[in-house]
Parts: sequence; C-alpha cells; structure tokens
Amino acid sequence: MRILSGIQPSGTLHLGNYFGMMQPAIALQEKGEAFYFIADYHSMTSLFDAAQRRKNSLDVALDFLACGLDPKQAVFFRQSDVPEVTELAWILSTLTPMSLLEKCHSFKDKSAKGLPVNHGLFAYPVLMAADILIYDSNIVPVGQDQKQHVEVTRDIAIKFNEAYGETFVIPEPQIRGETAKVPGLDGEKMSKSYGNTLEIFGEEKALRKKVMGIKMDSRTPDEPKPDADQNLAIQLLSLVAPAETAKDFENRLRAGGLGYGDLKKGLFEHYWNHFAEARKKRAELAANLDYVNSVLAAGATKARTLAQTVLKRARKASGLE
Repeated sequence: MRILSGIQPSGTLHLGNYFGMMQPAIALQEKGEAFYFIADYHSMTSLFDAAQRRKNSLDVALDFLACGLDPKQAVFFRQSDVPEVTELAWILSTLTPMSLLEKCHSFKDKSAKGLPVNHGLFAYPVLMAADILIYDSNIVPVGQDQKQHVEVTRDIAIKFNEAYGETFVIPEPQIRGETAKVPGLDGEKMSKSYGNTLEIFGEEKALRKKVMGIKMDSRTPDEPKPDADQNLAIQLLSLVAPAETAKDFENRLRAGGLGYGDLKKGLFEHYWNHFAEARKKRAELAANLDYVNSVLAAGATKARTLAQTVLKRARKASGLE
C-alpha cells in the first residue's frame, strides 16, 4: 500500500494542519510505503515572496520531523525537486473539464470571500491529481476540505485510463472524521487565509494571548451552559487534552461554576504541554540543518525515480513516446 500526502509551505503550520494532515500521515507511515512532500509549487498560488517560501519550506521540514515523521519509514521531499509532476499536470489538464474545476471548494470559497484568485488556484486540483497519480498512490490521508480534490483525481485518472488504456492507480481518500475540521479562533475552519490559527510551534506569550482572546458569550460563570459541547474552547481542548480531562471541563461548563477565563487557561496549558516533546526535538533539528537537508535530498531521489517511471508510462500511453 502506497500512501501519499503533501502540505503547503504557505505560512506557519497550525493545529488544523497538524490534526487534519500531519498526525494521520505520521500514524500511517508504519502501515505502508509513505510518500510525504512539501508542496512548494502549490504555495505559489498565494505566496509571492521567494525568500519566505524558502524559509517556510524549511520550517515545514523541521515541524514535520519534530512531530514524528520518520525518514527511515517515509519518503520525505520537496515537491519542486520532482519536476516531472508539472509535466504530468499538463497531460492531465487536457482531459479535465472546466466544469469540474469550477465546482472545487478551494476556488469557490476563496473567490466568494473576495480573496485573490489566479489560474494556479483554479487549476490546483489538476496539480494535486498529478501529485497523487505520479507515485501510484493507493491511499491519500486528507482533511474533509480536501476530500473533493481526491475525488477529482479519481475522475481525471478514470478519464485518462478510458482514453488511453489502464495507466494510473485509482486512489482512495482516508479521512479522520473526528478531527477532519479543526475550528479556528473565530469558530470558522482554522486556516492561514482567515488569520484565525493557533500555531504548533509559536512563541509562548503570543500563543497564550491568542487563546485568552477567544471570544465567549456574556453568560456568567454560575449559569449552566447546556450547549457546552459547542463551545470553541471545549472543541479545541478535546484535541489536545486527554479525553477524560476534556470531558470533565465540558461537564463543569455545562453544570455551571466554570468561568470562561479558567477554561481558556486550561486550554492553553494542555495545548502547550501537548507539543512539549516536539518543541524540544525541533530545537535539536534546527541546530542540525545539514541532516534535515540530507533527508529531503534523499527523499527527492527516491521520489523522482518512481515519478519518472510513472510519467514515462503516461507519455507512452498518450502517444508522446
């Protein structure tokens, strides 16, 4: 079983990235042949600072390795170190209906919110399809918001196979329902685009300020809150605290007697402790960048060898060779 997933270096990684993609990907690295990449091509749809992209790409490598990615078990690399993926994206685009891309959430949501839209954002699902198909991927662990793109990949692969003969493996999405959508600090989906994130490795003082600044309603501490499970702090706490601890906070809030300030203090404490070991490991990795770069280089070599094989298959099938 080959597993494929990628993450954009478009900004500082946050809880949504961790629980939506990183944690499930790390858990899967022991269950198959894992290919995980830093999606620097994809970041070009929203990030236009070259130096920042380089920094972000390195930060993603540090973050992922610190959180538990094992280069002995997973192939870890930068997307742009495998340029074959862009050629495959063009080949796939010739079979991709415009109507299919117009329905994709990444384009619809950002354009509806008035955010800048470019061709790269519109064609994002085709490049994602190339990312998946070029490694003969079987399983793609994704957040709920990315499930549609895996379905688009399946549609494109099927159309190619029907047009040119059996060429691509048809992938399956794998989604962790309980953490598929991580709420942001404003209650919307956590996203760098919306500025509502809680970073994995941010500065303690700044993160504490963010948590303590989460807006609550005007009910007093003594008032029972029957909707406690809908409270934003409770939802975030359930991700970073032991299940029994999170449930205790929820029950206390529901019964009345727990103030919002104390709830948010508890959230920050458990959030900070949750990533304590990862912070220590990240500091060690940051002091040994030669090792980090060697991991990425070795991963790119392995990934490119496979990508060249699959691309050659697609070129031959479609009459380019």
